Amino acid sequence: MYTTLIQTAELAASMADTRWAILDCRFELAQPDWGERAYASAHIAHAQYAHLDRDLAGAVTPASGRHPLPQRAHWAATLGRWGIDHNVQVVAYDQGSGAYAARLWWLMRWVGHTRVAVLDGGYAAWLAASLPVSAAAESRAATTFIAGAAGVATVATEQIEPALKHRQIVLVDARGADRFAGANESIDAVAGHIPGATNQPFMKNLDARGRFLPAPELACRWQAVLGAHAASDLVSMCGSGVTACHNLLALEIAGLSGARLYPGSWSEWIRDPARGVARGAA
Repeated sequence: MYTTLIQTAELAASMADTRWAILDCRFELAQPDWGERAYASAHIAHAQYAHLDRDLAGAVTPASGRHPLPQRAHWAATLGRWGIDHNVQVVAYDQGSGAYAARLWWLMRWVGHTRVAVLDGGYAAWLAASLPVSAAAESRAATTFIAGAAGVATVATEQIEPALKHRQIVLVDARGADRFAGANESIDAVAGHIPGATNQPFMKNLDARGRFLPAPELACRWQAVLGAHAASDLVSMCGSGVTACHNLLALEIAGLSGARLYPGSWSEWIRDPARGVARGAA
Protein backbone atom coordinates (compact mmCIF):
# COMPACT_ATOMS: atom_id res chain seq x y z
CA MET A 1 0.00 0.00 0.00
CA TYR A 2 1.33 3.42 -1.02
CA THR A 3 0.21 6.29 1.19
CA THR A 4 2.47 9.25 0.32
CA LEU A 5 4.70 8.92 -2.75
CA ILE A 6 5.19 6.36 -5.49
CA GLN A 7 8.05 6.23 -7.98
CA THR A 8 7.66 5.79 -11.73
CA ALA A 9 9.09 2.25 -11.77
CA GLU A 10 6.74 1.19 -8.98
CA LEU A 11 3.71 2.53 -10.83
CA ALA A 12 4.84 0.99 -14.12
CA ALA A 13 5.06 -2.42 -12.43
CA SER A 14 1.46 -2.27 -11.18
CA MET A 15 -0.41 0.03 -13.57
CA ALA A 16 -2.30 -2.82 -15.27
CA ASP A 17 -3.64 -4.07 -11.93
CA THR A 18 -7.41 -3.53 -11.90
CA ARG A 19 -7.21 -2.75 -8.18
CA TRP A 20 -5.24 0.40 -9.03
CA ALA A 21 -6.73 3.68 -10.31
CA ILE A 22 -4.58 6.42 -11.85
CA LEU A 23 -5.79 10.03 -11.90
CA ASP A 24 -4.29 12.77 -14.06
CA CYS A 25 -4.50 16.11 -12.23
CA ARG A 26 -2.59 18.31 -14.66
CA PHE A 27 -3.85 21.90 -14.50
CA GLU A 28 -2.87 25.54 -15.03
CA LEU A 29 -4.65 28.30 -13.11
CA ALA A 30 -4.25 30.73 -16.02
CA GLN A 31 -5.56 28.18 -18.55
CA PRO A 32 -8.23 26.05 -16.82
CA ASP A 33 -8.77 23.87 -19.89
CA TRP A 34 -5.06 23.20 -20.53
CA GLY A 35 -4.80 20.06 -18.41
CA GLU A 36 -7.81 18.42 -20.02
CA ARG A 37 -6.44 19.19 -23.48
CA ALA A 38 -3.04 17.82 -22.50
CA TYR A 39 -4.72 14.67 -21.17
CA ALA A 40 -6.62 14.19 -24.45
CA SER A 41 -3.35 14.46 -26.34
CA ALA A 42 -1.44 11.96 -24.18
CA HIS A 43 -1.53 10.64 -20.64
CA ILE A 44 -0.26 7.75 -18.57
CA ALA A 45 -2.02 4.64 -19.80
CA HIS A 46 -5.19 3.78 -17.82
CA ALA A 47 -5.36 7.25 -16.23
CA GLN A 48 -8.61 9.17 -15.90
CA TYR A 49 -8.71 12.96 -15.77
CA ALA A 50 -9.48 14.90 -12.58
CA HIS A 51 -10.24 18.59 -13.16
CA LEU A 52 -9.29 20.95 -10.34
CA ASP A 53 -12.30 23.25 -10.72
CA ARG A 54 -14.96 20.64 -11.50
CA ASP A 55 -13.80 17.61 -9.53
CA LEU A 56 -11.39 18.70 -6.80
CA ALA A 57 -13.29 21.80 -5.67
CA GLY A 58 -16.84 22.87 -4.90
CA ALA A 59 -18.89 25.80 -6.15
CA VAL A 60 -17.41 29.23 -5.48
CA THR A 61 -19.61 31.53 -3.39
CA PRO A 62 -19.34 35.24 -2.49
CA ALA A 63 -17.82 34.24 0.86
CA SER A 64 -15.55 31.39 -0.26
CA GLY A 65 -12.07 31.19 -1.69
CA ARG A 66 -11.31 30.24 -5.28
CA HIS A 67 -11.28 26.48 -4.63
CA PRO A 68 -13.60 25.60 -1.75
CA LEU A 69 -13.79 21.97 -0.74
CA PRO A 70 -16.41 19.93 -2.59
CA GLN A 71 -19.29 18.58 -0.57
CA ARG A 72 -18.25 15.23 0.89
CA ALA A 73 -21.23 13.47 -0.73
CA HIS A 74 -20.35 14.96 -4.14
CA TRP A 75 -16.71 13.96 -3.77
CA ALA A 76 -17.68 10.41 -2.80
CA ALA A 77 -19.95 10.24 -5.86
CA THR A 78 -17.07 11.43 -8.08
CA LEU A 79 -14.83 8.69 -6.70
CA GLY A 80 -17.53 6.12 -7.35
CA ARG A 81 -17.87 7.39 -10.92
CA TRP A 82 -14.13 6.85 -11.35
CA GLY A 83 -14.52 3.25 -10.15
CA ILE A 84 -12.82 3.84 -6.81
CA ASP A 85 -13.78 2.17 -3.55
CA HIS A 86 -11.79 1.55 -0.37
CA ASN A 87 -10.03 -1.48 -1.90
CA VAL A 88 -8.45 0.55 -4.70
CA GLN A 89 -4.92 1.92 -4.66
CA VAL A 90 -5.10 5.45 -6.05
CA VAL A 91 -2.16 7.19 -7.74
CA ALA A 92 -2.39 10.88 -8.63
CA TYR A 93 -0.02 12.82 -10.85
CA ASP A 94 0.23 16.25 -12.46
CA GLN A 95 2.72 17.88 -14.80
CA GLY A 96 5.60 17.50 -12.37
CA SER A 97 5.70 19.26 -9.02
CA GLY A 98 2.76 17.51 -7.37
CA ALA A 99 1.04 20.84 -6.67
CA TYR A 100 -2.33 19.63 -7.97
CA ALA A 101 -1.92 15.92 -7.33
CA ALA A 102 -1.38 16.68 -3.64
CA ARG A 103 -4.85 18.25 -3.51
CA LEU A 104 -6.36 14.95 -4.65
CA TRP A 105 -4.16 13.09 -2.15
CA TRP A 106 -5.51 15.27 0.68
CA LEU A 107 -9.14 14.96 -0.50
CA MET A 108 -8.86 11.17 -0.45
CA ARG A 109 -7.71 11.27 3.18
CA TRP A 110 -10.54 13.69 3.92
CA VAL A 111 -13.02 10.91 3.17
CA GLY A 112 -11.04 8.24 5.00
CA HIS A 113 -9.08 6.70 2.12
CA THR A 114 -5.36 6.43 2.89
CA ARG A 115 -4.41 4.11 0.03
CA VAL A 116 -3.43 7.06 -2.15
CA ALA A 117 -0.04 8.29 -3.37
CA VAL A 118 1.39 11.06 -5.54
CA LEU A 119 3.66 10.10 -8.43
CA ASP A 120 7.03 11.65 -7.53
CA GLY A 121 8.07 13.91 -10.40
CA GLY A 122 4.69 13.52 -12.11
CA TYR A 123 4.18 13.26 -15.85
CA ALA A 124 7.59 14.80 -16.53
CA ALA A 125 9.30 11.96 -14.67
CA TRP A 126 7.15 9.41 -16.48
CA LEU A 127 8.18 10.79 -19.88
CA ALA A 128 11.82 11.00 -18.81
CA ALA A 129 11.69 7.28 -18.02
CA SER A 130 10.28 6.54 -21.52
CA LEU A 131 7.25 4.81 -20.02
CA PRO A 132 4.03 4.18 -22.00
CA VAL A 133 1.45 6.87 -22.66
CA SER A 134 -1.95 6.74 -24.33
CA ALA A 135 -4.41 9.08 -26.00
CA ALA A 136 -7.37 6.76 -25.43
CA ALA A 137 -10.36 7.86 -23.34
CA GLU A 138 -10.12 5.86 -20.12
CA SER A 139 -12.77 4.72 -17.68
CA ARG A 140 -13.42 2.17 -14.98
CA ALA A 141 -16.63 0.42 -14.03
CA ALA A 142 -18.53 2.70 -11.67
CA THR A 143 -18.87 1.65 -8.06
CA THR A 144 -20.02 3.10 -4.74
CA PHE A 145 -17.58 4.95 -2.53
CA ILE A 146 -18.67 5.22 1.09
CA ALA A 147 -17.07 8.24 2.77
CA GLY A 148 -15.43 7.31 6.04
CA ALA A 149 -14.24 9.36 8.97
CA ALA A 150 -11.94 12.17 7.90
CA GLY A 151 -8.28 11.35 8.39
CA VAL A 152 -7.32 15.02 8.12
CA ALA A 153 -8.57 18.20 9.77
CA THR A 154 -9.41 21.72 8.64
CA VAL A 155 -9.49 25.18 10.16
CA ALA A 156 -12.17 27.76 9.30
CA THR A 157 -11.53 31.42 8.58
CA GLU A 158 -13.13 32.61 11.82
CA GLN A 159 -10.72 30.43 13.81
CA ILE A 160 -7.54 31.85 12.32
CA GLU A 161 -7.24 35.25 14.02
CA PRO A 162 -7.95 34.13 17.61
CA ALA A 163 -5.71 31.08 17.22
CA LEU A 164 -2.86 33.29 16.02
CA LYS A 165 -3.48 35.79 18.81
CA HIS A 166 -3.14 33.09 21.45
CA ARG A 167 -0.22 31.41 19.64
CA GLN A 168 -2.17 28.17 19.30
CA ILE A 169 -1.21 27.63 15.67
CA VAL A 170 1.70 28.04 13.27
CA LEU A 171 0.12 29.40 10.10
CA VAL A 172 2.26 28.51 7.08
CA ASP A 173 1.62 30.00 3.63
CA ALA A 174 2.76 27.85 0.68
CA ARG A 175 2.73 30.61 -1.95
CA GLY A 176 5.90 31.92 -3.51
CA ALA A 177 7.84 34.54 -1.57
CA ASP A 178 6.89 37.35 -3.97
CA ARG A 179 3.16 36.73 -3.60
CA PHE A 180 3.47 36.31 0.17
CA ALA A 181 5.25 39.66 0.38
CA GLY A 182 2.62 41.32 -1.79
CA ALA A 183 5.21 42.25 -4.41
CA ASN A 184 3.64 40.24 -7.23
CA GLU A 185 -0.04 39.36 -7.21
CA SER A 186 -1.56 38.29 -10.52
CA ILE A 187 -4.29 35.95 -9.23
CA ASP A 188 -6.09 37.48 -6.25
CA ALA A 189 -7.61 40.95 -5.87
CA VAL A 190 -5.54 41.89 -2.82
CA ALA A 191 -1.79 41.43 -2.40
CA GLY A 192 -0.07 40.37 0.80
CA HIS A 193 -0.56 37.78 3.53
CA ILE A 194 -2.37 37.13 6.79
CA PRO A 195 -0.64 38.95 9.67
CA GLY A 196 1.21 36.40 11.76
CA ALA A 197 1.67 33.88 8.96
CA THR A 198 5.05 32.54 7.93
CA ASN A 199 6.14 31.67 4.40
CA GLN A 200 7.30 28.24 3.26
CA PRO A 201 6.87 28.01 -0.54
CA PHE A 202 5.82 24.51 -1.54
CA MET A 203 8.55 24.33 -4.17
CA LYS A 204 11.10 24.12 -1.34
CA ASN A 205 9.87 20.57 -0.71
CA LEU A 206 11.44 19.55 -4.03
CA ASP A 207 14.94 19.03 -5.36
CA ALA A 208 16.32 20.42 -8.61
CA ARG A 209 14.70 17.58 -10.59
CA GLY A 210 11.25 18.32 -9.19
CA ARG A 211 11.25 15.28 -6.86
CA PHE A 212 10.44 15.41 -3.17
CA LEU A 213 13.43 15.77 -0.88
CA PRO A 214 14.34 12.72 1.22
CA ALA A 215 12.21 12.27 4.34
CA PRO A 216 15.05 13.11 6.81
CA GLU A 217 15.76 16.39 5.01
CA LEU A 218 12.07 17.30 4.95
CA ALA A 219 11.82 16.46 8.64
CA CYS A 220 14.74 18.75 9.45
CA ARG A 221 13.30 21.63 7.43
CA TRP A 222 9.80 21.34 8.83
CA GLN A 223 10.93 20.82 12.40
CA ALA A 224 12.68 24.16 12.12
CA VAL A 225 9.36 25.72 11.08
CA LEU A 226 7.50 24.08 13.96
CA GLY A 227 10.02 24.95 16.65
CA ALA A 228 8.50 23.93 19.98
CA HIS A 229 5.07 23.35 18.41
CA ALA A 230 3.60 19.95 17.62
CA ALA A 231 2.80 19.10 14.00
CA SER A 232 -0.90 19.30 14.87
CA ASP A 233 -0.43 23.03 15.60
CA LEU A 234 0.57 23.73 12.01
CA VAL A 235 -2.12 25.10 9.70
CA SER A 236 -1.28 25.08 6.00
CA MET A 237 -2.64 27.68 3.59
CA CYS A 238 -1.88 29.18 0.18
CA GLY A 239 -3.92 31.16 -2.33
CA SER A 240 -6.93 28.86 -2.43
CA GLY A 241 -6.16 25.70 -0.44
CA VAL A 242 -4.53 23.75 -3.28
CA THR A 243 -0.74 24.02 -3.00
CA ALA A 244 -1.19 24.10 0.77
CA CYS A 245 -1.79 20.36 0.42
CA HIS A 246 1.73 19.98 -1.00
CA ASN A 247 3.17 21.16 2.32
CA LEU A 248 0.86 18.76 4.15
CA LEU A 249 2.10 15.90 1.98
CA ALA A 250 5.71 16.89 2.70
CA LEU A 251 4.98 16.86 6.42
CA GLU A 252 3.45 13.39 6.12
CA ILE A 253 6.50 12.12 4.21
CA ALA A 254 8.65 13.61 6.98
CA GLY A 255 6.72 11.67 9.62
CA LEU A 256 5.14 14.84 11.05
CA SER A 257 1.45 13.93 10.91
CA GLY A 258 -1.53 15.90 12.11
CA ALA A 259 -1.12 19.31 10.45
CA ARG A 260 -4.36 20.94 9.33
CA LEU A 261 -5.56 22.66 6.15
CA TYR A 262 -7.07 26.13 5.92
CA PRO A 263 -9.21 25.41 2.84
CA GLY A 264 -10.33 29.00 2.21
CA SER A 265 -6.80 30.37 2.40
CA TRP A 266 -5.85 33.84 1.16
CA SER A 267 -8.61 34.13 -1.46
CA GLU A 268 -11.28 33.58 1.23
CA TRP A 269 -9.53 35.72 3.83
CA ILE A 270 -9.64 38.79 1.59
CA ARG A 271 -13.38 38.46 0.91
CA ASP A 272 -13.89 40.60 4.02
CA PRO A 273 -12.01 43.92 3.75
CA ALA A 274 -12.04 44.22 7.55
CA ARG A 275 -9.58 41.34 7.89
CA GLY A 276 -5.95 42.30 8.34
CA VAL A 277 -3.44 42.33 5.49
CA ALA A 278 0.34 42.35 5.93
CA ARG A 279 3.00 42.99 3.30
CA GLY A 280 6.69 42.34 3.22
CA ALA A 281 8.75 39.22 3.82
CA ALA A 282 7.71 38.81 7.46
